[in-house]
Amino acid sequence: MKHLAGIIGSPVAHSLSPVFQQAAFGACGLDAEYQRWETTPAVLPARVASLREARCLGANVTIPYKEQVIPLIDELGGQSARVGAVNTIVNRGGRLFGFNTDGPGFIAALRDEASFDVAGTDVLLSGAGGAARGIAFALAEAGAARIAIWNRTASRAARLAADVAGEARGEVVSLPAPPSEARYDLVVQTTSIGMEGGPDPTGVAAGLDGARQSALAVDIVYAPEDTPFLQAARRRGLRTLGGLPMLIHQGALAFELFTGVHAPLEVMFDAARQELARRSAGAAR
Repeated sequence: MKHLAGIIGSPVAHSLSPVFQQAAFGACGLDAEYQRWETTPAVLPARVASLREARCLGANVTIPYKEQVIPLIDELGGQSARVGAVNTIVNRGGRLFGFNTDGPGFIAALRDEASFDVAGTDVLLSGAGGAARGIAFALAEAGAARIAIWNRTASRAARLAADVAGEARGEVVSLPAPPSEARYDLVVQTTSIGMEGGPDPTGVAAGLDGARQSALAVDIVYAPEDTPFLQAARRRGLRTLGGLPMLIHQGALAFELFTGVHAPLEVMFDAARQELARRSAGAAR
């Protein structure tokens, strides 16, 4: 029996997950297919219910449903209960378990791709959506000394800061405006600004004024790999990390939850980069 997995969201046509997850299935000799499941709000309950089928391994969940799927599943695992957002649903004998691999995937990307240790650092987080929630809780768990959260809707930043503060050993605050004081060791951009096909693909997200000269600037947008935010950070002399490593690391954790098989990280990276290169070449024609 061929197993199924997929990604639930809207839009999902641009998603790289089917590319690198399918490559991982193939590399591990698994008879499984990973699909794109474009999902409207009206059909979200039915789509999640379909994951209970015996042949379905589960699904990844992306914008705008990371919070909306929670009432539709049976149990929360890992960080998802604290985070209040789910990006991975796993079918175990017809029961659906929700996980959040965004935060752990982000920390793994910092560690493995940028040799960055969060412990004891000051962090600025721009954005307060589902991905930002996972990242914020993971930063707190990793021992950040101070996490400052800024969002264009100040109430969302304040709510996220209050939620994380109860879990953190360090200080967690929300900011009413982007910072002007260069005090942060890590600046993380989690909004859709600069994303291909997004509402502001040429924009530069705020926050870089708060970066120390030795800071690492991270944009979780992965298409394009080199976003306007990263370009602006490099012009300031900052180290940078794009969104692809987080995408792959969180996807690898999801793959392992789906299959119980160790994820082939290099295969997944190679497949994703080849697809991005193909898309870039197509756009240039």
